[in-house]
Amino acid sequence: MAGTHIVLLTLLPTVLILIVLAGVESAAVKDVKDSKAQGASKRVFVPASDASNVLKHRGRRSPRTYEEYYAEQRVKMTANEQRREHLEEQSNEYENYLEEERDEQYERTREKNEQWREFHYDGQYPRYPHHRRYV
Repeated sequence: MAGTHIVLLTLLPTVLILIVLAGVESAAVKDVKDSKAQGASKRVFVPASDASNVLKHRGRRSPRTYEEYYAEQRVKMTANEQRREHLEEQSNEYENYLEEERDEQYERTREKNEQWREFHYDGQYPRYPHHRRYV
């Protein structure tokens, strides 16, 4: 019976310590629901990609890596492609507008000429002025 008392007395403090420590998620960062603490922790703890790039900043005069150069060229090429597509779309719209305007102008001119011919036709000669006899 004395052996079980010794075992229980040694296990009781360990169980109590485990129960207390179970509520704590981590010892380094407090679990505070305050928005100011959340904002501060977001500024302190950055994503891994940004943290790895802190020491990789190159000086102004150091040469660029191939990856940087290639990425910059890709950005320029996509910008040029977008600009080219936009200008092509603009020119197509303008050409369509001009074509419609020319068609309308041609139709108005044709109607005007027909009206002139009908008004000036005397019935003796062909309708077109270049077919008339010289008098």
